[in-house]
Amino acid sequence: MKTILNKSARPIRVPLPGGKTIHLGPHKNGEIADRAAEHPPLAKLVEAGEIEIVGDGTSRANPRNVPAGSVSTSSQGHQPTSSAPRSGDR
Repeated sequence: MKTILNKSARPIRVPLPGGKTIHLGPHKNGEIADRAAEHPPLAKLVEAGEIEIVGDGTSRANPRNVPAGSVSTSSQGHQPTSSAPRSGDR
């Protein structure tokens, strides 16, 4: 996956292969497939300076680039349930 950045101060529609488009707000970024970077209409926008292809995006397996051994906790939402049955007085 490659990351593209809208360098303009206006929203932009980026044409992708297969008749698809990605809508990017001003100074926002998005991800495209590696093979989509060579799509001629996309290359035209890069040459015009409206968008920039930054490089590799985040991987789907590790979206926040968190080291594999670290554990993240959340202070919002429900507590995770375990598969072990509850025991004791309730």
